[in-house]
Amino acid sequence: MESMAAVEMPVTVPAFDVSSRRPATAGLVLNSPNPPSLRDELVGVVGKVFRPRRANGDGGGARRCAWVLTALQAVFPVLQWGKTYNLKSFRSDVMAGLTLASLGIPQSIGYANLAKLDPQYGLYTSVVPPLIYAVMGTSREIAIGPVAVVSLLLSSMVQKIVDPASDPVTYRTLVFTVTFLAGVFQVSFGLFRLGFLVDFLSHAAIVGFMGGAAIVIGLQQLKGLLGLSKFTNSTDVVSVAKAVFSALHDPWHPGNFLIGCSFLIFILATRFIGRRYKKLFWLSAISPLVSVILSTAMVYATRADKHGVKIIREVHAGLNPSSIKQIQLNGPYTTECAKIAIICAVIALTEAIAVGRSFASIRGYKLDGNKEMIAMGCSNIAGSMSSCYVATGSFSRTAVNFSAGARSTVSNIVMAVTVLIALELFMKLLYYTPMAVLASIILSALPGLIDIREAWSIWKVDKMDFLICLGAFFGVLFGSVEIGLGVALAISFAKIIIQSIRPQVEVLGRLQGTNVFCSVRQYPVACRTPAVQVIRIDTSFLCFINATFIKERIIEWVRAEVEASNEKARERVHSVVLDMSNVVNIDTSGLAGLEEIHKDLASLGIQIAIASPGWQAIQKMKLGHVVDRIGEEWIFLTASEAVEGCLTEHKGSATEC
Repeated sequence: MESMAAVEMPVTVPAFDVSSRRPATAGLVLNSPNPPSLRDELVGVVGKVFRPRRANGDGGGARRCAWVLTALQAVFPVLQWGKTYNLKSFRSDVMAGLTLASLGIPQSIGYANLAKLDPQYGLYTSVVPPLIYAVMGTSREIAIGPVAVVSLLLSSMVQKIVDPASDPVTYRTLVFTVTFLAGVFQVSFGLFRLGFLVDFLSHAAIVGFMGGAAIVIGLQQLKGLLGLSKFTNSTDVVSVAKAVFSALHDPWHPGNFLIGCSFLIFILATRFIGRRYKKLFWLSAISPLVSVILSTAMVYATRADKHGVKIIREVHAGLNPSSIKQIQLNGPYTTECAKIAIICAVIALTEAIAVGRSFASIRGYKLDGNKEMIAMGCSNIAGSMSSCYVATGSFSRTAVNFSAGARSTVSNIVMAVTVLIALELFMKLLYYTPMAVLASIILSALPGLIDIREAWSIWKVDKMDFLICLGAFFGVLFGSVEIGLGVALAISFAKIIIQSIRPQVEVLGRLQGTNVFCSVRQYPVACRTPAVQVIRIDTSFLCFINATFIKERIIEWVRAEVEASNEKARERVHSVVLDMSNVVNIDTSGLAGLEEIHKDLASLGIQIAIASPGWQAIQKMKLGHVVDRIGEEWIFLTASEAVEGCLTEHKGSATEC
């Protein structure tokens, strides 16, 4: 420390007007232009999406053409990247699309079963949404189609309105209505820049929710794995355990269990080989399709269905039938459908954007979140009109697509065409496909949803986030999907409210040899300026929820400092500088709080100075006449200038630090 003091650099003090003790830069704070109004921000929200870049010297016609072209490219990114698309990329996309279809066909059938729909509806969902996304999406690797979590979410909530076993027609109608509304919500999120709604589900909540959902999905597959005829519609662990134990007393056939476990081991073994030897990644991609083919052939050859093995039986062939007339927007269940739709929309977007961004970062390009929302929403709107349910990006299929060398969304088109051909030609061959093998395919995809390592990392970094993770996990596991999400959101908002109510208020000191002020708790080497208390408010919004706490904390500290310095007249506090550099905005309660701080300090004979208030904050302070009461001469651009102004006013010196 002695050596540091020996080389102490001189502190640069801004030029002051002797008569007004204000530096030349202080007027910038009060003379800044008015910030944009709420109306200006709202008007520019949608226009930002389609606003073209204007070239200098362009005429009116050229500008209109540029606007149209930019708008079309914003809605259909294929018009932009299609210009540079070549035969080499097409070959890679064809191979990736065929590999993707080999995984997607059996998974889609299994996920349709999880959604309590007939098998063909999962295949329909792998045709139309991928085609729409291919021309509207910005991710080059993402694979669109049905996924396990959304399938579970949809079935667990819709079946509370209508039982799919007793009234499958109404159940499908509600599913298509939910899918349409989910698409509308997703498009709205993208158009009006409401992507922040997706962020309400924090990373910790998603980790816990996915882990709990994976276990619930796995428990649901016990019905197919054990060949049970009766099973509970509830998703919680307790209900499923009771259903399994009660079903074990009834006659059951071990052939289902043997088929399911054998092919589950086969799929997991090929996945291990594919990860161990990167060139053999295709083994894990085709293993589900091979499992379906082999198990179907085995059941057909041995007539195992006559001995208790549960099979799919009939799968309707042909193109997606229209379902426009089945979408009910004015029916008795529209409100319930809207509630389910917004949950499905948020979960689907969260998964898709997370998957897309992770692979975009590997390839070194940026994913446009708002365009992704619009593309995903349009895919689901079109899908709802063609007998599809909610589709989103699948992590497992996207990983296969990436490993197979996909260069663009053309791989989605190839996959959709392949599934379409399968729907036309090969559906009759699935008659003898055992339900147990579909259960094994779904079970094989679940380990990727349970991220124990990430949960452990959350525990080490932030205990409150880990509590959110546990809340979502146990809520899904012992309650329902909605309860899990509700618990996670409740804890997340509680965390936000607690941090908003009790923001950090820090005493600052100057780092020797600089004009930098920082927290004396975080940086103990920082030197506090005698007679001037510098306090920083660490909240972006000084408002009704925290104004009282901040006021009381500041007054408490100042009173304690005054009492401690009364014995030393030279160190007695005569000024308090409020560093408001972190305060972006303020409401009327915050303004009232500042006025009360000013009055309380004035009663103690202490002058208040404000340093670096945010743009919106200083504007409202002027409109609320807080600046007039404090005095324009006590508003400064930086904390350093405010300290120098206070010391100059009281004939002090800053050379001690």
